Amino acid sequence: MSQENVEIVKASFQAWNAEDMDAVRELYHPDAIARPPEGWPEPGPFVGREAIMSQFEQLRQTFHVDTWEWISDFIDAADRVAVRVIWRGAGSGPDANLEMTDLFVVRKGKIFGLECFWDHAECLETLGLSE
Repeated sequence: MSQENVEIVKASFQAWNAEDMDAVRELYHPDAIARPPEGWPEPGPFVGREAIMSQFEQLRQTFHVDTWEWISDFIDAADRVAVRVIWRGAGSGPDANLEMTDLFVVRKGKIFGLECFWDHAECLETLGLSE
C-alpha cells in the first residue's frame, strides 16, 4: 500500500504545480489536519480540508507563480510518506525559496495529515528513523 501512498503524494504536487486546486482538494480527506513548520506566519494547525484549502489559496494569492518540487527520494513508512521539498514562489514581494521536509499521512487513498519540518532529521525522528 505504501507505493500507492507515494503516488497520491506525488499527485498532490503535480496538481498544485498544474494550478488544479480542485484536484488538490479531492486528494485531502474532509477531516485532514495540516501543521505548518515552526515559525510559519499562520501558525495552524489547519483542521479540516476547507481550512487547509483556505491556507493553500492564501499562498496562491500571495505569489503570482509558485511550485513545489521534491528534491529527495520519497520515504514510505506504512501510512506515512516523507519527502524533502523546495517551495518556490514569485510575486509582488521577495521571492520565496523554502526548503523543508513534508510528512504526509495517507489512508484509504486520501491525505489525512500534512506536517512540515524545517529540520529533515526531526522529521526522520518522527518516523522513528535517523539519517
